[in-house]
Amino acid sequence: MESRNKITGLYGWLLFILFEVVVYLSLSSLLSGMGMTNQIQPENTIVPNWVKAVTFILLYIICLLGALALVSNYVPARHRKQLMRWVYLALLGLVPMLFLLFN
Repeated sequence: MESRNKITGLYGWLLFILFEVVVYLSLSSLLSGMGMTNQIQPENTIVPNWVKAVTFILLYIICLLGALALVSNYVPARHRKQLMRWVYLALLGLVPMLFLLFN
């Protein structure tokens, strides 16, 4: 029974990492034309990059909520509490993704 829980947990981690990578790559390619890559300029570059960051955050949250709604339909009711742990982890993962987006 314990080995089955470990396999299920590993499967959950793999799906979570796959979700994060797919969402990051798709959103970064979608938003690749926004913002300015050269931050050290005499002109103001904050506004275009701010728009890119806010757009990325909003689209990421929409993807996260869509995935949560989809997955919660398939997960038994006794395990739905565990889904919020994945959501909180995904929101924490949003911060490094923003740093990667601008590098």
